[in-house]
Amino acid sequence: MTNKRRKRKTTPVRGTITRRWVMNNLGLITLVLLVLEFAFIYSIQSYYYGASKQYLTTKISSVTGVLSRYSQDADMNFSTEMRSTIENFSDKDKMELMAINARGRVVLTSSGFTPADGAAMPDYEYAMEGDDGYWIGKLGDETIMAVSVDISDLSTEYNAIRVVTSLEQVQATLRTYVIGITAICMGVLLLLVVTGVYFIRSIVRPIKQINATTKKFAKGDFSVRIDSGSNDEIGDLCVSINQMADELSNTENMKNEFISSVSHELRTPLTAIKGWAETMCMEADPDTVQRGVHVIVNETERLSEMVEELLDFSRMQSGRFSLQCATMDVLAELGDAVLIYTEKAKRENIRIIYQEPEMLPFVYGDKNRIRQVFINVIDNAIKYSNPGSTITVSAEEVGNMIQVTITDNGVGISAADLPRVKTKFFKANHTRRGSGIGLAVADEIITMHGGRLDITSELNVGTNVTITLPIENHRKN
Repeated sequence: MTNKRRKRKTTPVRGTITRRWVMNNLGLITLVLLVLEFAFIYSIQSYYYGASKQYLTTKISSVTGVLSRYSQDADMNFSTEMRSTIENFSDKDKMELMAINARGRVVLTSSGFTPADGAAMPDYEYAMEGDDGYWIGKLGDETIMAVSVDISDLSTEYNAIRVVTSLEQVQATLRTYVIGITAICMGVLLLLVVTGVYFIRSIVRPIKQINATTKKFAKGDFSVRIDSGSNDEIGDLCVSINQMADELSNTENMKNEFISSVSHELRTPLTAIKGWAETMCMEADPDTVQRGVHVIVNETERLSEMVEELLDFSRMQSGRFSLQCATMDVLAELGDAVLIYTEKAKRENIRIIYQEPEMLPFVYGDKNRIRQVFINVIDNAIKYSNPGSTITVSAEEVGNMIQVTITDNGVGISAADLPRVKTKFFKANHTRRGSGIGLAVADEIITMHGGRLDITSELNVGTNVTITLPIENHRKN
């Protein structure tokens, strides 16, 4: 039996806005503050060290000047004057002045204490090599600064004079500055953390709420809404998502109503077809059979129209709806549509008045689709009209457009429903038959022809549908 190694699937570490903010913004700010702190400390230290060096250099230059005058006066003993100058050094309480002989040993000091032989004096060595005789170092636990000047050209007995001072006071001052700037940087970081956490929470909290809400949307629950108390981009996003939920909820409701309506519309002719088919199987009466065949043919045509309407809508939704355009006569298609529904209107005691003009300019379009629009609108006018009503159909040339108007005095459309009558799945009146997508298909067809389908209506007064199409020579490509 062989052991198979199973590869473990590594789950990627989930990133968060807070982690990214800490790693990016806070980390970068911390680095910048550290750089600024070190730069400030270096600048302050350079300033104080430079000032101390300048002070020592001035003092030792003053002593060198005095010794230079002594060396030029033949009546003076240089060694005696050197000792006197060092012992009587006026700033011996702040610094120590030393004389170094030709063998490199300190032989005179302003304090009277001679350092041990072999003590480090890098500044003396630098001065004797012709460099800047300057050095900062440790003498025991104390930080000192020393400056040496070569005076071998003044005396054969002495090589240099040296001044040494303690930097403890300077170091204490620097420590104070370091503590102060560090406290300021920590305060800035703390302030950034507090404000940053508050800012991040103001973003993360609504995002978590948005995430939880959209998960409910994904499951089909459109009843929840996002509470937004901000007037910024997050608030705008919450408002947009709530509006999207409203639209999705309305669309879902309309879709359910559409399915219910289509199911009812399909069930009615199917029930009639089935009933008459069963009747014809049992009845041998020619009149009954002829009447049944007539009903079956009519209901089949009705089903075919509904299926074709659904197929057209599906093609529009998928972008596969196409037109077979050519030069066409609008009056011919309008006349056919009126003729098709004249008899149907008579059977329902509705009168169609067709105000046909003598001639209209040609239109460039798909004649079958244009006729479909006319049929759809006239059929709607009949469906939403009561017995005894009148439907008026007219056409005229208005500017560079052909305008077809279909007016009825039927049940009308309420002001609240009027803006939505061309929306897919929407039905303003559920007591009348129809799928609720006919006007959406018609509006899309007219729009594809470069025209408009406008509807005005008043409840219990009637509806006016205006179809506007551009004349062929004035059509915008």
